[in-house]
Amino acid sequence: MNKTGIAYIVSAATLVVAVWLGVSIGTVKVPLSTFWDSTDTTATNILWKIRMPRVILAGLVGASLAIAGAAFQGLLKNPLADPYTLGVSSGASVGAVVTLFFGLSIPMLGTYTLPIFSMVGAALTMFLVLGFARLVDRSMKMETIILTGIIFGSFLGSVLSLMIALTGEELRQIIGWLLGSVSMRGWKYIVMVLPFVVIGSFILWLNRRELNAMLFGEERAHHLGVNVRRRKFMILIGGSILTGSAVAVSGTIGFVGLVVPHMTRLLWGSDHRHLLTLSFLNGATLLIICDLIARTIISPSELPVGVITSFIGAPVFAYIFYRQRRKGAI
Repeated sequence: MNKTGIAYIVSAATLVVAVWLGVSIGTVKVPLSTFWDSTDTTATNILWKIRMPRVILAGLVGASLAIAGAAFQGLLKNPLADPYTLGVSSGASVGAVVTLFFGLSIPMLGTYTLPIFSMVGAALTMFLVLGFARLVDRSMKMETIILTGIIFGSFLGSVLSLMIALTGEELRQIIGWLLGSVSMRGWKYIVMVLPFVVIGSFILWLNRRELNAMLFGEERAHHLGVNVRRRKFMILIGGSILTGSAVAVSGTIGFVGLVVPHMTRLLWGSDHRHLLTLSFLNGATLLIICDLIARTIISPSELPVGVITSFIGAPVFAYIFYRQRRKGAI
């Protein structure tokens, strides 16, 4: 069996183990037999009404952020790029918080109002970041794009702080949402986010070969027959759909889109034909495990899952940055 086959088997097996740990471990232990034996009503209710939807939602959010991060890193040819560092998550958060703050609900969209506004915020932020970076530096160096993303992320963070300061009764809801969590969401959130996860992932998967070509530079990719402008637009839209929908249902969860693609690339290579799918699987695994830690480490209380991902992601971000600078110096 080749390396790619082993990568898929290991990633899928790890995800299955993570799902099982996520649904079985807690203040009440849920045995494996609960899947086919429903005589224990308490265990069955805990499994199918509380833990399974939480684990599935955590998996979908982690997978979305990871595959979006892998696509952004490939497009910008920089391992420091992800929805968090590019300001896309902040844009999605502003879109979602505006919806919560004003109690917006468009009749035609119904429950989809929140993810739609979140995706619009993510897409607008991405295009503003790229547009401003192009004004500052016509060559659009990666450092310029990332610094522009940090600038926009900081500005949008201040907008969020302003809305929080002006918030009355909704303060607890918005603060809890911004910290990042998949707790007590239920099956309706899975139904809400699943179509966007499928659409966004499919868009990125369709561009897997073009991402490989663009690793050699836009001019070389153009000579290879890639419509660079069109493909960049599609990748940005796909990444924004995934980021916006993930942020809409879970709040801001940082570093998943940075850590997972980078580690997957180190372990299994940078071929986007496989990197995107493997990042999807490993992103789901990471966030399920992080959510398990968040709800058990100080049981019976629980931490926001965003706190756990930041504890993991910040040192990895520092390591990647240090490594990039060392490589540049050499």
